[in-house]
Amino acid sequence: MSEDECMGRTFASLKFRSYRLWFIASVFANVGTWMQRVAQDWVVLTELTDNSGFAVGVTTALQFLPMLLFGAAAGVLADRMDKRKLLIFTQSAMEILAIVMAVLLLTNTAALWHLYVFAFLTGCVAAADTPVRLVYISSLVPPKMLPNAVGLNSTSFNMARLVGPAVAGVAVAAVGPGWVFLLNALTFAGPVFVMFLIKETYESAPAKKPERKGMFMQGFRYIKRRSDIIVIMCIAGVVSAFGLNFQMTTAVMARVQFHRGPEAYGLLTSAMAVGTLAGALLAARRRYPRVRIVVLAALAFGVASGAAALAPGYWTFALLLIPTGLATLTMLTTANAAIQMYTHPSMRGRGISIYQTVNMGATPIGAPIVGWVAEAWGPRWSIGIGSIAAVIIALVMGIWAWRKWQVEVQVQRYRPFVTSYGPRERAEDD
Repeated sequence: MSEDECMGRTFASLKFRSYRLWFIASVFANVGTWMQRVAQDWVVLTELTDNSGFAVGVTTALQFLPMLLFGAAAGVLADRMDKRKLLIFTQSAMEILAIVMAVLLLTNTAALWHLYVFAFLTGCVAAADTPVRLVYISSLVPPKMLPNAVGLNSTSFNMARLVGPAVAGVAVAAVGPGWVFLLNALTFAGPVFVMFLIKETYESAPAKKPERKGMFMQGFRYIKRRSDIIVIMCIAGVVSAFGLNFQMTTAVMARVQFHRGPEAYGLLTSAMAVGTLAGALLAARRRYPRVRIVVLAALAFGVASGAAALAPGYWTFALLLIPTGLATLTMLTTANAAIQMYTHPSMRGRGISIYQTVNMGATPIGAPIVGWVAEAWGPRWSIGIGSIAAVIIALVMGIWAWRKWQVEVQVQRYRPFVTSYGPRERAEDD
């Protein structure tokens, strides 16, 4: 395949006008969101506490707690409500919350409890926004383009993750965190405006059905019958709880371990984003998401993050965050695309919301523990426990799936050098 063909396949979904508008608006909104995340954690760590990793962990936990509490129920909204109207509401609510927090910071009246409340309310809105945002993509591209669209959606998120933290680090040092929150509020106007220009072409909203008891639990019963989704959720839950706390751990590493300022913290987040952006672009080229990719990516994450925890200096740590980010995004994007592609359309909203509940809802459980570890054992161990957990869960679920699905592996001298034959391949043969 030529280089032009590869590039064409990577960005194929952008030829659809509605998806292209969505992609551009998402980039700007995500830049603001990442700027706000950096500013939020830095304020808690350096201005409202005396370098308390536990306080940052609590903030992170409160931000993701609503996903644990309400995420699965939000999937019912994604399956039943008008997705456009719901997205307009959630983006507008995010904008208002950011404005309120900006005013508190700019007037020097912000207290730690304000940040806690802000994190929780932002998480409540995100719990409603996340599943509908992910499902909404399927209405903008043909079904066969969904893996590419999901990969590019992650690309927009990680393009923002590359730019946002670096800009935030400079902005926090130059003008203060309050202006960063205000700028983030302005970026939410883009998605709201674009929603009035987009036309959902490929999947109309489901017909209104009378509400009936059991819709909520029906999603769990559906997942219970799907061993492939169970493997994905187990891995995502454990890795997210103990490994994907870099919003907190990089701040503690920069401040406590390497004695650096906000610019250095922003640079670390951008370094990791280099890897996640590469992972997103690779995911956009991948035609079929597989469970084995999730397992191998989780194992690679454990190895890479373990090496980062042992890094002797700041720049070595920054470089090792690149492969860590690559493994992270490969795991998450493949899991996301697999669940969206292989769940029934009528269950897609509930399926993705349950996945997000496990994935993001695990953070409130793990973040305070990781924050306590950072204070009690040191910043390196706050990353190390995530590394160990990722390796263990990847090996356990990989061996369990291998035996349950009777996977056959062949090694050959030509590409692909290693091939596997499992339930998905058997179904295709039938």
